[in-house]
Amino acid sequence: MILPKWLRGCLNNNIMKKKIILFAGLFGMAAGLRAQRVHFTTSGTIEFERKTNVWAMIKREINKDNEAFLVPALDNYKKTSPQFRVLKSTLSFSSNKTLFTPIEADPPANNLFSFSPLMTQNNTIYSDLTAGLTIAQKKIFTDAFMVNDSTRKIKWKITDETRDIAGYRCRRANGIMLDSIYVVAFYTTRIPVPGGPESFNGLPGMILGVALPHENLTWFAIKVTDTTLPENTIVPPKKGKKSDDKSFRTTLQTALKDQGPIAADFVRQFLF
Repeated sequence: MILPKWLRGCLNNNIMKKKIILFAGLFGMAAGLRAQRVHFTTSGTIEFERKTNVWAMIKREINKDNEAFLVPALDNYKKTSPQFRVLKSTLSFSSNKTLFTPIEADPPANNLFSFSPLMTQNNTIYSDLTAGLTIAQKKIFTDAFMVNDSTRKIKWKITDETRDIAGYRCRRANGIMLDSIYVVAFYTTRIPVPGGPESFNGLPGMILGVALPHENLTWFAIKVTDTTLPENTIVPPKKGKKSDDKSFRTTLQTALKDQGPIAADFVRQFLF
């Protein structure tokens, strides 16, 4: 039977509408399934690498008062030691609490600069990000101090730039800390803990990369392990002379007063 043209048009329109509805339903289901597959890491450990551009840092300290000594010392260092000092650390996190722990490393082969805080990691830092509290064990050469303070305040500005770090898509933020130090950080919302290495914090997700361009320093995650941590894994360090931030800075400046022009750089290294 041959149907009238107007009836064939109606049937075709109905078929098209059903196809559109079916396609929309399938698309919605697919989007829902993709959303269900997005996993948020709320507990685990992160391995970080800290890289110090030692050549640049030493060069920055050279002035007319010390160049007779430091220029040949730097030239000798370049012949015997790598440009970058690489150190490792771990960050354990769970329930909005973090524990940053340096991994001990062999001292530099060149003993001239081995005493420098530029070559070491001096801070073990516990942070309760919900309470806004940090408890940090900070070592000044052979002495250890326990410094209780509020979490560091950093003025952040989030950008549209992104990059992948340790398998996580991260967004860039620029910041200012300690009044004048420029910070570049990369954070991921897939780890919804507003912490990071050392005392870096305050973004809408875990900080997996930090660069201090003017300090020639970076921290970047190389591995994230998504796991439930045993109870009492994330606890404050206990050893050290109790102090607050103000008295620690006074002690630090007194201990380093004989270091001359490089003292300011040394002080910043202990405060990161």
